[in-house]
Amino acid sequence: MNYTREDALNLLKQHNKDEGHIKHALAVEASMKYFAEKMNGDVEKWGLAGLLHDIDWEEMQNTPERHTIEGARWLSEEGYPEEIVRAVLAHGWGICSNVKPETDMEKVLFTVDELTGLVMTAALVRPSRSVRDLEVKSVKKKWKDKAFAKGVNRELIVQGAEMIPMSLDTVIEWVIFAMRRIEPELGLGAAAEA
Repeated sequence: MNYTREDALNLLKQHNKDEGHIKHALAVEASMKYFAEKMNGDVEKWGLAGLLHDIDWEEMQNTPERHTIEGARWLSEEGYPEEIVRAVLAHGWGICSNVKPETDMEKVLFTVDELTGLVMTAALVRPSRSVRDLEVKSVKKKWKDKAFAKGVNRELIVQGAEMIPMSLDTVIEWVIFAMRRIEPELGLGAAAEA
């Protein structure tokens, strides 16, 4: 079956009502597409994996050990390609899944999932509330402050960057560039001030 982005977004919204979760999915989708462009990946497929990676999060918050497992099952039942189903499982590797990221798409999803949250939070504390003027050095400065965005697992990001393999600075830069493309949809910049 061939699913459109609109189909995927509708499915995501069936299971996720929280605006923050939708924005997170959009940030990860944008990052996945950007990395796919740079790494000669299938942009649409990588984007769908990013958009749908946390499809089960709202319904599995009380049983986090089931996160990714239920989402993968739902996507499989909907007829999504095995590569997307496996990427959803692999992004929870070592936390709630024993599926190790092996493909480039899986490694990037594993890496950017947590990083998008750090970049988003770093943008929101800027006077501009924007990623347009956010630089890698600013994110790395916030990175060192363990109290800042303390829910972000920095070790997973480092582990993922090493798996790709890519320098942490490049991974951060590409996520910033990707999020700039969809800044209004993320509620950043002018949208954050409105």
